[in-house]
Amino acid sequence: MFTSSLTGGRRARPIPSWAALLARFYEPAGLSVPVLEALKADEVPQPYRALLVHSSDMTPTLERFYGQTLRLRVLSREHKDDSYKREVILWLADNALPVEYGVIRIHLERLPTTARRLVLEEKRPLGDILHAEAIPHLSWPQAFFRLKSDAHAGAALGLRHPGFLYGRRNVLLDGSRRLLAEVIEVLAPAAKVQVGAAWRESEHHDAPLNQGKPDANHRTVKRMQPNETQTRTSYDHSSRS
Repeated sequence: MFTSSLTGGRRARPIPSWAALLARFYEPAGLSVPVLEALKADEVPQPYRALLVHSSDMTPTLERFYGQTLRLRVLSREHKDDSYKREVILWLADNALPVEYGVIRIHLERLPTTARRLVLEEKRPLGDILHAEAIPHLSWPQAFFRLKSDAHAGAALGLRHPGFLYGRRNVLLDGSRRLLAEVIEVLAPAAKVQVGAAWRESEHHDAPLNQGKPDANHRTVKRMQPNETQTRTSYDHSSRS
């Protein structure tokens, strides 16, 4: 179920089509997808707004926030031809603290050979590979939400007590504006962490959506504008196949 907003009506709607990607990893375990409550960008509380409401990649954003390198752990995967889906956690290299639970579908045929091999090795986050291989791409968030931690995502993030978690649905486009990957990202609670020095000194904190400072690989791709003819709903059904 997907509700309209925190401050608006609570009338439930069916699970959005993009949440089918999340269902692919919940249903085999006999679990239902948790209720996703839609949020407007300005309804996402800090520090999660700064971590989610932007057009930068999540991997370097979280690394700046925590001041540590991120590592990848793949919980499950589904690989058929050029379609590769996986369920992952990202954790901090220094203390093994999980900081993100996510599910992602990657279009392998749209990656260079080396990047494709690195993705399938399952040792590094996709964002790290895209930056290291200097692959032009654009991050384009489609939706923001909150959910109550459940036994599945909560266990993956090492949570001892239930509570609200915040996340986003994001798509990555390549230099030709083709869909490169789609991802649902859920952040671990961040209220009591030690923020990294690079994040404290950064001007990125409140950068508005699609107007943050681009990194080197984003500069080769024109940023999305609200009046783009290619609408967000263009990608809503891509996780079904």
